[in-house]
Amino acid sequence: MTEEARIKRWRLILGQESEDRFSQMGGGLALSPDELAMDSALAAIYGGDGDLGSGGRGAGRGPSSPKLAKWLGDLRRLFDQEIVAVVQNDAVERRGLKQLLLEPELLENLEPDLNLASTLLALKDQIPKHSKESARAFIAKIVADINKLLDSDIRRAVTAALNKRAHSPLPSAAAIDYKWTISRNLKHYSPQLKAIVPERVYFYDRSSRTNRWHVILDIDQSGSMGESIIYSSIMACILASMSAVRTNVVAFDTQIMDLTQLCQDPVDLLFGFQMGGGTDIAKSIAYCQEFVETPSKTLFFLISDLEEGGNRAGLLRRLEELKDAGVTVITLLAIADGGRPCYDETTAQRIAAMGIPCFACTPEKLPLLLERALKGQELMSLAKEFQRKK
Repeated sequence: MTEEARIKRWRLILGQESEDRFSQMGGGLALSPDELAMDSALAAIYGGDGDLGSGGRGAGRGPSSPKLAKWLGDLRRLFDQEIVAVVQNDAVERRGLKQLLLEPELLENLEPDLNLASTLLALKDQIPKHSKESARAFIAKIVADINKLLDSDIRRAVTAALNKRAHSPLPSAAAIDYKWTISRNLKHYSPQLKAIVPERVYFYDRSSRTNRWHVILDIDQSGSMGESIIYSSIMACILASMSAVRTNVVAFDTQIMDLTQLCQDPVDLLFGFQMGGGTDIAKSIAYCQEFVETPSKTLFFLISDLEEGGNRAGLLRRLEELKDAGVTVITLLAIADGGRPCYDETTAQRIAAMGIPCFACTPEKLPLLLERALKGQELMSLAKEFQRKK
């Protein structure tokens, strides 16, 4: 980087107020048209004479949609995606520009971002009718990106853990295991018929389908849980689409909502959450205990920041009851800001002391965790390993 470029960068960092001092450093340091546009776009949020106004000062005083739309366009043209996402979030948090999330023409220009998606979900009851489809489309972009990250790995993890399903000698066309039958009979391919003539056809044992693993996701929907709710919802929908497992999804604050019926569509599921409010984790665990039919085939995820507003002793007792009954119990701790753990450390330590693993991990590690849990492998050491790599 040249000395001139370095000085210009400092000028952009320090803002328009430093213009006079930099101009005294001599010629050749004037900002280009694009650099001036950058300066204006940043000043609108971080101070100076930006042209968005401060917003949030009452009726008629906030920035207009055309100005915001132009500002968003300049932002996306001048900066890379990571910087755009940071500035968009700061626009909402520092300038109170919730208008960004409530107008369709603005939503369409926003760079998909987890923090903004969390804020949008928290504001969903305030979204005007004419913006609802744009809001869903914005959330759908986030869902699609995360789904690409998790879908194949979660399916592989479940398949790897449960691929020892017994085969039955009783024939039934509806129960044919085509993949296994073909792979076991490849040597019987007939060039004349251009087809495989199977020596033996394999059938799934229908009784194994009634003994499926049952996954229960108990998800804290308090205000700090935005990112975790998004990841958990997508994981829930992937699992719900697999016949190898049965899935229940429960959301809680001080009240309990059973969202299992919304698992066909992750966007529908996300809009089913009511973010905000208090927290009564013990009450929600008690509700989920009613779902347990075969403890040895039940995997219970508590997804929370563990900021218990109800009975903390009751929370610990309920978790211990599940564990003692034979349920595989796992705590997934809340994450924020792209993977930073955010939780009550004291409660997490007490849960871990009971032999229940607490995972503060990024979503990419969920498939490995899920596979080991379904295989019945020890998880405490894995939780410690994730903690070391944090």
